[in-house]
Amino acid sequence: MALPLSTQLKMFRYIMKQRMRGIEKYPLVLMLEPLFACNLKCAGCGKIQYPPDILRKRMTPEECWKAAEECGAPVVSVAGGEPLVHEQMPEIVSGLIERGKHVYLCTNALLLESELHKFSPSSLFTLSIHLDGPEEIHDRIVRREGVYRTAIAGIRKAKAEGFNVMTNTTIFQCESSAEYRRWFDECMGLGLDGMMLSPGYAYEKAPKQELFLKNEQTKAWFRETLRNWRKKGWAFNHSPFYMDFLEGKRDYDCTPWGVPTRTIFGWQRPCYLMAEGSYAATYQELIETTDWKKYGPKSGNPRCINCMLHGGFEPSAVMDMFSSPRKFLQMVFDVATIKKPTLPRSGTPR
Repeated sequence: MALPLSTQLKMFRYIMKQRMRGIEKYPLVLMLEPLFACNLKCAGCGKIQYPPDILRKRMTPEECWKAAEECGAPVVSVAGGEPLVHEQMPEIVSGLIERGKHVYLCTNALLLESELHKFSPSSLFTLSIHLDGPEEIHDRIVRREGVYRTAIAGIRKAKAEGFNVMTNTTIFQCESSAEYRRWFDECMGLGLDGMMLSPGYAYEKAPKQELFLKNEQTKAWFRETLRNWRKKGWAFNHSPFYMDFLEGKRDYDCTPWGVPTRTIFGWQRPCYLMAEGSYAATYQELIETTDWKKYGPKSGNPRCINCMLHGGFEPSAVMDMFSSPRKFLQMVFDVATIKKPTLPRSGTPR
């Protein structure tokens, strides 16, 4: 995983502490959405369909810090919308790092080069760049030419200035496995600290519903695309067990409380992907008053049947890894067998 060793150890201690206390429902990552506004209108996004008055709303830094403290998750993923549109984002990130959180700032990178000087490199800070594939695919998904090249320029600048940088890729229908395998090689040539993958979830508000994969399509695509990924030296920011899940080698149900979501409306029920229309005022209220049995593929909820997104299933995989000494040792072995990349820096994405 792309997390620094110190943060991985912190996560391990955190999980062990929850288990020793007998706490069943605890968060691993806080998904923080301090705004829904964005400077793109991606085909698979359900956030930007809100009316203008909602898109103008912002969470304050104090609200963001309170959510992180209230939730207690060791990792905070700041999303949106486009976080760099938020005028106080540097202050929000700085305050989260001061509170000992590992922060992922999820950005489309259109503003990255101009805003980068407002942030400082830190072992607790990772820039997560939205790239949905090679140039032609990415620009088609985000519905604007030139975005891919801007993102690549931002990645190069951020790496040159000492920032941790990873990519965040959503997979949609009809994408070529062979093309993505070549692209992963190119991405590693950029010196990335990790890559994140996820099959797209069919947001009810998303304008292009035909883009999304069904469950068996997801497994088939990832089985072919991730073939021999350890030997290829691709650094994915996922647990090996979640990678197995994507390929259909492991079966998990969703752990929706593992990545609770705090938005401009409050604590979103039940998860990052699905808004039921009601929001909790506090994290504790979210945990105690949500009927969690109604969610996840095994619940029979039709909106959950095809979901395999990391937000709900990575926590399931991580908790499984720590469920027995045998599984933990298997995870350690899986990580140890990943070939270190030795790719030349030539031939990187344009």
